[in-house]
Amino acid sequence: MMSACARRSNEEGILVSQDCLDAESKEEVELSEPKETEEIYVQVCGAVKHPGVYSLPQGSRVFQAVELAGGLSKEADAKSLNQAESLSDGQMIKVLTKEEAKALGDGPTNAGSTDDGKINLNTATREELLRLSGIGDAKADSILAWREQHGGFSQIEDLMKIEGIKEGVFSKIRDYVKVR
Repeated sequence: MMSACARRSNEEGILVSQDCLDAESKEEVELSEPKETEEIYVQVCGAVKHPGVYSLPQGSRVFQAVELAGGLSKEADAKSLNQAESLSDGQMIKVLTKEEAKALGDGPTNAGSTDDGKINLNTATREELLRLSGIGDAKADSILAWREQHGGFSQIEDLMKIEGIKEGVFSKIRDYVKVR
């Protein structure tokens, strides 16, 4: 048996149903449903009122995640956070306190640091390393020399392989550095 089919579109041009006629019945079949917005999950921590993991629509911005976390706390340094940055799934947003931001310097403006405020040990300049609490001239030079000798850091814990950087210094800077 042959059937005759006609497709219809709604006002927006989206195909919503198909009418097919055969000799015995007329059946309407739903062809497509509205697409659901894809969700992403981000962790908001640090100087916010309600740290946690939040679900947001894809395309959301940092300020929206911070709002879901109850907003910035009184201790937060709003200048250290790019609130207009687009979010991606699995991203962590760490809001620094004014004290933490001061320890890091003026924030993520140079090659070794990034939008998350952490200094990348594999690209940081001497000046950026000097912003870290407990890192002076000698330790900054040692970090750069170790990086050059070993082809870079594979994990932040590699810092403790450098003479003069042990658990005490490492614990002060571990949250402010990363390896990429």
